[in-house]
Amino acid sequence: KGGTMAQSGDNLTSEEKYKYISRNLHEILGEDKLKTLLKERDIKIYWGTATTGKPHIAYFVPMTKIADFLRAGCEVTILFADLHAYLDNMKAPWELLALRSEYYEHVIKAMLTSINVPLGKLKFVKGTDYQLSREYTLDVYRLSSVITEHDAKKAGAEVVKQVEHPLLSGLLYPGLQSLDEEYLHIDAQFGGVDQRKIFTFAEKYLPQLGYAKRIHLMNPMVPGLAGGKMSSSEEDSKIDLLDSPADVKKKLKKAFCEPGNINDNGILAFCKHVLFNLFKDGEGFTISRNEAHGGNITYNKYEELELAFSKEEVHPGDLKAAVEVYIDRLLTPIRERFNDPVLKKLTEKAYPSQTKLTRPIPCSETAELSPHCLDIRVGKIVEVSKHPDADSLYVEKIDVGEESPRTIVSGLVNFVPIEEMKNRMVIVLCNLKKAKMRGVESCGMVLCASVDEPKAVEPLIPAGDSSPGERVLVEGYESGTPDETLNPKKKIWEKLQVDLKTNGNCEAQWQGNFLLTKNGKVTCKSLTNAPIK
Repeated sequence: KGGTMAQSGDNLTSEEKYKYISRNLHEILGEDKLKTLLKERDIKIYWGTATTGKPHIAYFVPMTKIADFLRAGCEVTILFADLHAYLDNMKAPWELLALRSEYYEHVIKAMLTSINVPLGKLKFVKGTDYQLSREYTLDVYRLSSVITEHDAKKAGAEVVKQVEHPLLSGLLYPGLQSLDEEYLHIDAQFGGVDQRKIFTFAEKYLPQLGYAKRIHLMNPMVPGLAGGKMSSSEEDSKIDLLDSPADVKKKLKKAFCEPGNINDNGILAFCKHVLFNLFKDGEGFTISRNEAHGGNITYNKYEELELAFSKEEVHPGDLKAAVEVYIDRLLTPIRERFNDPVLKKLTEKAYPSQTKLTRPIPCSETAELSPHCLDIRVGKIVEVSKHPDADSLYVEKIDVGEESPRTIVSGLVNFVPIEEMKNRMVIVLCNLKKAKMRGVESCGMVLCASVDEPKAVEPLIPAGDSSPGERVLVEGYESGTPDETLNPKKKIWEKLQVDLKTNGNCEAQWQGNFLLTKNGKVTCKSLTNAPIK
């Protein structure tokens, strides 16, 4: 475990302080200013985290940098961005925010204590402590009168969930984060390189309100154990700070770690950005192996370990086994701290357990609107006739994999000849509430791409060899169960429909994700970038 560090950087030169502050960073904006300030005094840095999902092991990456800052004598403020958490797609319900901020504070203190960081020059602030004040609010309005919508959208591109109909809150997000720099009275903000656009936005706009431009310190994005950014919404990619040793073992087993591959390797990244930063002088990373496999070996520099792994001198299984030992060492004091009944209770309240339900969760019981709510299936038109009382409507009998075909009414007479409708394979939305259309009850809807000028409508086409009744899923939203019938009052179809359209290749998509059957993509004949309804 890392050695206890000096209480502050009092006995370090400005060059040594700079070395601690800058090591392993991806980029620094304002490097000259940083060096100049360090010659005069210790600097103030802040790191913000939105209090949404449970902090997981990847939080040790910013924590080890915070340890570096404290080592260099910096004053560090950790901001629990509770208001931001609410604004970012309302990932955390308002009533849970206070509990989650409290949980984050306990966890982060436990993490820093686990790596022997003195907490003397560290302070914790909640966004709502000052972001609802009169002065801050006025500055939000002042800022909104100088920022263009284009700049606000561009600044949030990497961190705010991008949807076709963005909420105003997502556009406010970068401005609020910029103002935090002024209101927390800091010299520098630290964050991942995914924050870069927000940082350059702050550098552009704060001076327009008469405030100083800050220094920005950026960490590289460290791949999660599954490869890719470690996210607290991906169960397998993250090791929870309270996971048991058995869970740690299981998750590390699944972790992506290809022999010789040093890129996108979450295990090596953890060694580089966390473990090697915590070793005391003379301490190294030890891999225990039996003599037949080369015996125990210790690496004192990360570069030596990386080189050995790239040459396949270190086997992925041995690397994982060694990392498991170090992770357990880091987590043991945190697990012990959270055995306290008060903290156990706090954990349960902040993250009400999503007990493993034996039944799939229907759409109506999830807070989030997602395409899994729609029961879309492949259908085959087995009979078709014109509606007796409406010239523009067909009445079809469509096989959607049930005991008997469904009756569905579609306004396609002016767009598709009746011969082309017979035996046609179509895509059907099956869980709309039944509706009478000029006296005939319609039990679903044939989905079509449609444009107004000039008016054209084309039924969607399933991939070849699809069979009636087969579910059509949106890529990335395969889990979850649609309700038998959508509640018309909740306007679920209407809200999801606005993001359904064809792309430039006539392929059907929802928010850029393909509609898929087992055999491939759902398409239409010729309409590009057309709404689907």
